[in-house]
Amino acid sequence: MGLFCLINLPLRRRVGMIWFALLLLLLVRENGGGVGAASNYLIGLGSYDITGPAADVNMMGYANMDQIASGVHFRLRARAFIVAEPQGNRVLFVNLDACMASQIVTIKVLERLKARYGDLYTEKNVAISGIHTHAGPGGYLQYVVYIVTSLGFVRQSFDALVDGIEQSIVQAHENLRPGSIFVNTGELLDAGVNRSPSAYLNNTAAERSKYKYDVDKEMTLLKFVDDEWGPVGSFNWFATHGTSMSRTNGLISGDNKGAAARFMEDWFDQKSAGSTFSEASESSEVPRRVSNIIPVVHEKHHELLELAASFKSSPGRPATKFMSMARRVRSALRLAADRPRFVSAFCQTNCGDISPNVLGAFCTDTGLPCDFNHSTCGGKNELCYGRGPGYPDEFESTRIIGERQFKKAVDLFNTASEQLKGKVDYRHTYLDFSKLEVTISKEGGGTEVVKTCPAAMGFAFAAGTTDGPGAFDFKQGDDQGNAFWKLVRNLLKKPDEEQVECQQPKPILLDTGEMKEPYDWAPSILPIQILRIGQLAILSVPGEFTTMSGRRLRDAVKTVLTASTGQFNGNVHVVIAGLTNTYSQYITTFEEYQIQRYEGASTLFGPHTLSAYIQEFKKLATALTSGQPVQAGPQPPDLLNKQISFLTPVVMDATPAGNKFGDVITDVPKNSTFKRGDKVTVVFWSACPRNDLMTEGTFALVELLQGKDTWVPVYDDDDFCLRFKWSRPSKLSARSQATLEWRIPETAASGVYRIRHFGAAKSFLGSIKHFTGSSSAFVVA
Repeated sequence: MGLFCLINLPLRRRVGMIWFALLLLLLVRENGGGVGAASNYLIGLGSYDITGPAADVNMMGYANMDQIASGVHFRLRARAFIVAEPQGNRVLFVNLDACMASQIVTIKVLERLKARYGDLYTEKNVAISGIHTHAGPGGYLQYVVYIVTSLGFVRQSFDALVDGIEQSIVQAHENLRPGSIFVNTGELLDAGVNRSPSAYLNNTAAERSKYKYDVDKEMTLLKFVDDEWGPVGSFNWFATHGTSMSRTNGLISGDNKGAAARFMEDWFDQKSAGSTFSEASESSEVPRRVSNIIPVVHEKHHELLELAASFKSSPGRPATKFMSMARRVRSALRLAADRPRFVSAFCQTNCGDISPNVLGAFCTDTGLPCDFNHSTCGGKNELCYGRGPGYPDEFESTRIIGERQFKKAVDLFNTASEQLKGKVDYRHTYLDFSKLEVTISKEGGGTEVVKTCPAAMGFAFAAGTTDGPGAFDFKQGDDQGNAFWKLVRNLLKKPDEEQVECQQPKPILLDTGEMKEPYDWAPSILPIQILRIGQLAILSVPGEFTTMSGRRLRDAVKTVLTASTGQFNGNVHVVIAGLTNTYSQYITTFEEYQIQRYEGASTLFGPHTLSAYIQEFKKLATALTSGQPVQAGPQPPDLLNKQISFLTPVVMDATPAGNKFGDVITDVPKNSTFKRGDKVTVVFWSACPRNDLMTEGTFALVELLQGKDTWVPVYDDDDFCLRFKWSRPSKLSARSQATLEWRIPETAASGVYRIRHFGAAKSFLGSIKHFTGSSSAFVVA
C-alpha cells in the first residue's frame, strides 16, 4: 500500500496498521528470521585451501628428518569466523589445519589485512590458531630450532599459509550478516588419554581430587546462525593431540581434527540437501555429501560392464589449472551463489599431555606396556609407541578419533540453546618471557618474586613422546643429563651458571634462547590475548598447555571475569586456544616441571612459566572487565629477510621415452567389478607436486558416469577415502609416479567409475605445463 493511500485511511485504522506493522517487525526480530532468537551480532565465516607442497618437504611436528611429504591424504584448510557488534568492536579467529601458528605468518597476514582494511583487523583482535596436525609441510616458522629438520625456511609452505589465511578472512569479511551465536558444552570421553601420567600425578592430591579425569574431556562449541539462512557454521575446542598419524606417515593430512571438520561439513551439506542419511550420533558411517546427490544407476550389472568396457584409459594430455579446480567436488563454481558455505572447525586447546592413542603405550618388541615413569622399553625410548583405536592402521585411528569428535560436535550443535549476548571486546599484549618477574605465593605464607628464564630445552625433549619417540639414549624423566651430550651441547652454546640455576631441575640440552646465529633459535617475545564474545572468553596462548596448567589458567581468568558485576550474563565460558599467533612449545605446572617428562623439558622459560602466564592473563582480564587499555609491549622481530633454505628446487620433470605425463602405468583390471570396501589402485606417470600446489583444486579425482557420456566428480583429494601418493625412483631422478588409491565407501552409489589424475610438469627451461590422465572405467556394484 502506498503512502498516499495510507494517509487517506481513517485515523483508527491507520493507527491499527502502524501498531500491527510494529508488532510484526518485533516478532520477526525476536525470531531471528525464523531461527528462534534475535540476532545481536554480525557474523561471517570463510574457508580456504592451505595445502602446502606435497613432495620433498619435511613434515612439521615430529622433528623426524625422514618424514618427508609424498602425497595427500586429504587437503588442509584455513577456517575463519568474524563476530562484530553492528556499530562497535569485532574479533577475528582463524583455525588452521597446520601444526601451529607462526609469528612470521601472523606478522605478514596482519600486514595484508592492514593494506585491505586499514585498522579494522590488527594484532589486538586477530587470533590465528593451529590444530597441531603432525602431517603438514614444515618450514614456515621463523626461528631456527623449528626449521632445522626442514632444511631451513620453505617459502612455498609459508606462502600457502599466508595466502590461504588471507582468503579465508576475505570470505568471512564479505559474508558478514546479522546473526546469532549459541554456545554448548559436553563431555567426550574416548578421544584422549594422558601420555605423561607420572608428571600429572606430581600435582598435589588435593588439586587432582577436584577432577574426575587426568585429561580434559570437555568440548565447547559455538553454533553460528544467520538470520536468513539459519546455521552457517560451528567452531569447537577440544583437547587431543594431532598425532593419530604416525612419525613415518608421508601424506599431508589434517589428522583427527581435520578429518572431523571434513566429516561435519559434509554431514551438514548432506542434511541440507534433504538426504535420508541419519543423524551422525545414530550412525556408524562417516557422511558423504556427493554420493547422495548423484542418483543411483539402475541398469543391470552386465549392462554396466558393457558400458564401462567402452571407456579405456585416456593417454596423458594437456590441461589447465582451472580444469583441476572446476572438477573439484566441493568447487565454489557449483555452490549456490547466494548461500554461505557451511564452515566447521575443530580447534585445539590445552592438549600438551593428551594423546589420541587411547589404547595406551606398548613396547614394539615385547607387546608389553612401556615403563610408567620414563616411557621406555628395556631402557630405550625408540621402542615405546602409543596405539590408536584402529591399531595397527593409523588411517583408521585417525578416522575413529575424528569421527568421535565429529559426533560429539553434532550432538552439541543440534542441542545448543544458550545464546551469547553482550559485548565484543579484546585485549592483547606482547611480553618478553625470557625475563618476566613473577610474584608467587610461598609455602609458609607471604609471597616472593621469581623470574622466568631465557628459552632452553632439556634432555628429555630429545626423547620424544609415546606419540613419536626420539632417538639415541635419551629418555623422559631425565633430570641429570649425561656428560657426552653436554659436551656436544657446549660446542653449540654452553649455558652460563645463571641459566643453569634458573632452569633447574631441567638439565639443558640446547640453550636456544641464547643462541643467535645465524639468527634467533627460539622466541622470547610472545603475544597473549583475550577475545570476548558475550559470556565467552577465548584465551589465545602461544604454546601447548598441559591438562592441569590449562585448568589453572582457565580458573584464574574465570575468577577475574566473574568478579566483575554486571559484565557477564549468566555462566561465563572460558576456553584456551592453544598454539595461537606464534609458537613457544609447552607450558607445564611447576610440579610437572620437576618430573622432566617431555612436556617439562619443552617448557622453555623455566619452572615458573605457568605462573607468568596466569599473572599476565589476570592483568588482561582485569583490563577487559574494567574497560582499561593495556600496553602493547615489545614488538617481536620480523626475521623473514634473514631466512636460509637448503631445500633444493625442482629442476625438471621427465617421463620414459614414448610416454607422456598423465599416461597410465598400472590400470584397473579389464572388465573389473568392485564392491564397497574394496580398494581401487591406479598408477600414472606424473611430475613433482611442488610445481603447482593445486590450491582449491585436486591431484586426484573419482568420477561417476551419468547417462552415456557425462562424467561427474564425486570424490577428490579432499576426501578421506581417496589417497594421492607420489614417488620418484631416487632423489636425483626427474621421473615420478602418482599412485591413486580409492577405498570405496559404503555410501558410494552403484555405477560406472573412473579415476583421474591432475598434475603440472616443469621443463628444463623452467616452464610449467598442466596435464591430466584417466584410468579405464570400472563398475561398483
